[in-house]
Amino acid sequence: MPILPIDNGRYGTQEMSLVFDEESRLQRLLDVEAALAWAQAEVGDIPRLDAEGIMEMASVNHVKLDRVKEIELEIKHDVMSVVRALAEVSGSSGAYVHLGATSSDILDTATALQLRDALRLIEEKLNGLEEVLMKGANRYKKTMMMGRTHGQHALPITFGLKLAVWMREIARHSQRLRECSSRVLVGKMTGAVGTQAGLGPHATEIQGLVMERLNLRPVEVSTQIVQRDRLAELICLLSIVASTLDKIATEIRELQRPEIGEIFEFFERKKQVGSSTMPHKHDPQTCETVCGLAKIMRSLVVPALENVPTWHERDMTQSSAERFLIPEACILIDHMLISMTRVLATLQVDEERMMKNMDITQGRMMSEVVMLALAGKDMDRQKAHEIIRRLAMRSYADNRFFKQVLLEDDTVHSILSEEEIDEALDPRNYLGTATWQVEMAVEKTKLERKARGLSG
Repeated sequence: MPILPIDNGRYGTQEMSLVFDEESRLQRLLDVEAALAWAQAEVGDIPRLDAEGIMEMASVNHVKLDRVKEIELEIKHDVMSVVRALAEVSGSSGAYVHLGATSSDILDTATALQLRDALRLIEEKLNGLEEVLMKGANRYKKTMMMGRTHGQHALPITFGLKLAVWMREIARHSQRLRECSSRVLVGKMTGAVGTQAGLGPHATEIQGLVMERLNLRPVEVSTQIVQRDRLAELICLLSIVASTLDKIATEIRELQRPEIGEIFEFFERKKQVGSSTMPHKHDPQTCETVCGLAKIMRSLVVPALENVPTWHERDMTQSSAERFLIPEACILIDHMLISMTRVLATLQVDEERMMKNMDITQGRMMSEVVMLALAGKDMDRQKAHEIIRRLAMRSYADNRFFKQVLLEDDTVHSILSEEEIDEALDPRNYLGTATWQVEMAVEKTKLERKARGLSG
């Protein structure tokens, strides 16, 4: 019965889960065995009719999962159980199944086939999230809000700028995934310890043919296994993607606090329940789940890195860990990407609250502008900083508007007119290149998407 939440359907899509279920794994192992028999027939190492017989029977329609498990229970070897089950249904042609190969040839190549399907789904989800962020950045490129550093009011920014930053981070992840895929989606047919001795004089040609048929790249060189730096890179990358989603979700959670109340995760008010005991609650549940799953994703990095070392040409310390690592990482990141795309596509933005929150510091958020205005009138910058710092602290301590305190200061008022002070305190005058940056980021993203064959 299901135990883990990725087994009972709480996390993960059916599409991604099917890539890693037991029957799909078995089919991928059979695909590799079939490709090997075909390649050996192509070079004349086994009769073509026997290769065709093996290829016809290399399907879960003929090789049943229950039978493979029954054999494994007896012989205690996973790949040999598949080999025997395939040989059983192949009749006399079964004598040629797995000829010259070692277990890792089949296992590692089958993993690459699964990862090819999984990474395609992950790339699709990244593209979808990127598109949502691109539309949001463009929509809110002029929407002013409070910029915060150290959790404190800093200077005005736009919500579109925040979204554009996230958009470009996702764009970089898409690029990293494509680059990483070229190193991860490789297979091998090099036999025990990697010398290809068991595959005979046509070994190199056989490996090339197998990978061509499976649409994978062959390893340049290997021991008995495909080296695990490749998989470690992928797990690290997926964990970095998870951390970006964690960052976005955390920001939404922070800005959804009632005392801030600027953006909100969508909440179905007619039906959705926020708390079992507090009926008024409107919790950012999806964002919190994403943050929680990011912890699990990052925890997978250590075993992935520890899988890189191996005793000599091969041991079995990788396989047990990878049975968790690979499906879990792909299923969870797929779920997280879908979740954050849905959150951002339905995000509720309170632009009035954003403007209202900018008044909390009574104009003090514009202290840099006043300081620079004084410096622009030939006052020493350091002196201007100290004067404005002192007046800002007075405004805070006395709970008075910053403008009033500035006008009462003889030094400031003798240099800056009231009109100049008003201009300095208007946040609309101090957005710099924010809008332009958003537009340039969106344009760059559109061009990249076009190069990937996607629409804007």
